Amino acid sequence: MTFLSIQSAVAYGHVGNSAAVFPLQRIGVDVMPVYTVNFSNHTGYGAWRGPMISPDDVREVITGIQERGALGEVDVVLSGYQGGEGIADVILDAVARVKSANPDAVYACDPVMGNAASGCFVAPAIPDLLRDRVVPAADIITPNQFELGYLTGTEPTDLASTLAAVDAARAMGPRTVLVTSVVRPDRPSDTIEMLAVDDEGAWIVRTPLHPLKANGSGDVTAALFTAHYRATGSAATALARTTSSVWDLLRLTHESASRELRLVEAQEFYAHPRVQFEVARVR
Repeated sequence: MTFLSIQSAVAYGHVGNSAAVFPLQRIGVDVMPVYTVNFSNHTGYGAWRGPMISPDDVREVITGIQERGALGEVDVVLSGYQGGEGIADVILDAVARVKSANPDAVYACDPVMGNAASGCFVAPAIPDLLRDRVVPAADIITPNQFELGYLTGTEPTDLASTLAAVDAARAMGPRTVLVTSVVRPDRPSDTIEMLAVDDEGAWIVRTPLHPLKANGSGDVTAALFTAHYRATGSAATALARTTSSVWDLLRLTHESASRELRLVEAQEFYAHPRVQFEVARVR
């Protein structure tokens, strides 16, 4: 399996491609990373150095890959955080080129906008751009519960309203939706859930909640879920494996008291997930 992953990159820490590429490689996926920024560290530190890469330069990299005849090898185009408006056109163009070369390829979009605690943290034009142009072109999306609400103009809270919001998102175009950071009022307060829905049904999984903020964990989640789903065709299996791997990654990070993901130390949990959490069918 081969991914074309169009995301940010940092030298210190693990977000964007710097979070997604190694776990994918560790489970046997070949990755062509294309960078949209090349920063010293993620912006959550409040200060960083390095360039944003212009959309034209990103497009040139993809054109160079195409000139090698390699776009036909791509099974999945993956995108995440979009720093500026122009990169969406580049991503959508790359998806069109890949699908022209390989009609069986899919586009997986992590529609990064923000979260319930912080609100939106992207440029003002990005949420509408994701909703109106990018998400409708995707086959798989991996929003958190807050982002799902924005995309669909709803306020998902309990299971019924979250499932209804997923149905609204699927009506926009993507057939497979993974919802992360699902927080229901009737759940134990020290837990968190993920929900996966496709044409075959809907499944939810609950885990203990690690008390830490871990930048990049969503990037790892989107990458692993997409790879497992593409390999198995089963949303339930992809959800079980991804949840296990990411939970153990976060456990190691919390135990180390590190602000950055212990991405390398957790590698065996990507290759051999323990699958220690029950995945329940809810529809």
